Amino acid sequence: MQRRGIDETTPYPTHYESPYPETKAIGEQRVIEANGDRLLTTSLRPHLIFGPRDNHLLPSLLEKAKTGRVPQVGDGTNKVDLTYVEDAARAHLLAADALAPGCPVAGGIYFISQDEPVVLWPWIQELLQRLDLPPVRIRIPLGIARAAGNLLVAGYRGLNLRGEPPMTPFLASELAQNHYYDVSAAKRDFGYRPQHTMAEATAKTVTWLRRQGKGEQG
Repeated sequence: MQRRGIDETTPYPTHYESPYPETKAIGEQRVIEANGDRLLTTSLRPHLIFGPRDNHLLPSLLEKAKTGRVPQVGDGTNKVDLTYVEDAARAHLLAADALAPGCPVAGGIYFISQDEPVVLWPWIQELLQRLDLPPVRIRIPLGIARAAGNLLVAGYRGLNLRGEPPMTPFLASELAQNHYYDVSAAKRDFGYRPQHTMAEATAKTVTWLRRQGKGEQG
């Protein structure tokens, strides 16, 4: 599913290709259902958090890039939202401060991002270049990547292998399709504004990654 600037009025999917988004949706619905007179709740949706002390998203990408195991899926023109870790944390503090009986934040759901979608694959290529890592050279059409993902998922299940397959249909779509969001509601209801541009957030992240020895040169 292409998600181009959608807002929180978009309904939940009727089908999920991965337990990850499905369980997140279930958890969010239960949190919102719990909102009431005795307990005030809200749900934030920061998309693809990155930055210093990231131990999952970018480190995993960079380790694969070192051995040429990162394929570009799709034509490379898809736009994606990311959220710098400091802005994600600030959004939570702002929402908590605004949470009060009768306010829109109570029982509300909010997308959070840098509000500055990047074209994913040029952004990844630039990141690799700044870390002196090999560029992405393999390109796979989305249909082929999804088919390979289906085979790998079936193989992992059939052989009872641990861990995640290197490709799944869900991951293939996330790497090839647009997913960026409208954060107007968060701006309106609790004053969220990113404090860092994507250029600033990327530069801070590159500096931290270099200090952690994540680049080719260390």
